[in-house]
Amino acid sequence: MAQIQPLTPEIGRRLTHPAQRTPGIPFDADVIDSIRVNRSAAERRIAALPGRRTVKKEWQAAWLLKAVSCIDLTTLAGDDTPGRVRRLCAKARQPVRQDLLDAMGVGPITTGAVCVYHNMIETAVRALEGTDIPVAAVSTGFPAGLSPLKLRIQEIESSVAAGAREIDIVIDRGLVLTGNHRAVYDEMKAFRQACGDAHVKAIIGAGDLGTLINVARASMACMMAGADFIKTSTGKESVNATPVFALVMCRMIREYWEMTGHRIGFKPAGGISTTKDATAYQVVMKEELGLPWLQPDLFRLGASSLLTDIERQLEHFVSGHYSAAHRHPMG
Repeated sequence: MAQIQPLTPEIGRRLTHPAQRTPGIPFDADVIDSIRVNRSAAERRIAALPGRRTVKKEWQAAWLLKAVSCIDLTTLAGDDTPGRVRRLCAKARQPVRQDLLDAMGVGPITTGAVCVYHNMIETAVRALEGTDIPVAAVSTGFPAGLSPLKLRIQEIESSVAAGAREIDIVIDRGLVLTGNHRAVYDEMKAFRQACGDAHVKAIIGAGDLGTLINVARASMACMMAGADFIKTSTGKESVNATPVFALVMCRMIREYWEMTGHRIGFKPAGGISTTKDATAYQVVMKEELGLPWLQPDLFRLGASSLLTDIERQLEHFVSGHYSAAHRHPMG
């Protein structure tokens, strides 16, 4: 079987965060108010993308391996246990079976991060010792984001003190729905300051915001306040990540980059469970933002079950046969 060639030199390379974090900029209401979104055009663009970019055979395998390196391997269940988190961390260390990597001629690979609730941070940190895999913690009253501001800030500080290197915060969606973007900015700025050296991902809860204009304006307000990433969803909304949300948010990232020269990362999350889903978001990133945004320092996939489907597809690439899901356990 032919060795994978496309993207191979970068597949297993672990990129560190940029040396300088996003500094943010002063709030500019004129920029926020000027944002417009043509929903029909956005939907047409998404519908046209599959015909513009397809990946097959070794190209598909290479893209899927790159997707693995961008996964925030996540467990956010009410019945999480230390044992479950340790198994998840073991999978993050070795996300693809070694025999498959050997058959494809690919070196070591890890996931982008492990994402847990605050009470599991120390367990995850211990389980990932000796690696550069960061622990990400959901915070600020996840998933609703409606606890008192003081408590939300304290939660961030506690998670950073426990060893979390990335914090996924939740904005107050009510502020967006009432048009109070200055308050979104002020809260986000407070969250960013509380994170210290930890990188912050701002969850805007796109499925709760009603319109694509609200999605775009919330994204811009969070980036102005210093968010290192913007993220679609908590995974708990009735509507989570969609390619249309991704398109709108990526265009805001591009606009912010052109305006400031600072690159902001993007994380779709919620409902991403198949290789087709992962590739669709990779295509949006490639077409709208370019290759730099296909690396784990600027692109993450929030997922729990996605990795199983990717491993099944990779085994099919190697052997020509699909295997049962139980052959690719999460730990």
